[in-house]
Amino acid sequence: MGTRSSKIVQTTKMASSGDVQQFIKTVISQDKVVIFSKSYCPYCKLAKDVFGKVKQPIKVYELDERNDGDAIQDNLAQITGFRTVPQVFINGNCVGGGSDVSALHKSGKLEPMLIG
Repeated sequence: MGTRSSKIVQTTKMASSGDVQQFIKTVISQDKVVIFSKSYCPYCKLAKDVFGKVKQPIKVYELDERNDGDAIQDNLAQITGFRTVPQVFINGNCVGGGSDVSALHKSGKLEPMLIG
């Protein structure tokens, strides 16, 4: 029987856009699956639930519960080209949002991305 490991991380406000971008690059390189989320968002819940179904540990950053959440979201938009949440990274690569992760799972393409 597997369990879903979800870590919610909070931090203090970062000094500059460069600091925020470095933070994003660092955290997406440290864990296999990283989700930038908002606690009340149904698409964020969808993404987190999909990883629960495949028993994949995830690292979650709830942007609405962080002092620097707006800055992170603004910088994610610069990095990925979209500002919406969730933004899901697997092995350091953005794979999209909740609907995208759900579609990857339904098509059988998600699990192979998690191997290795």
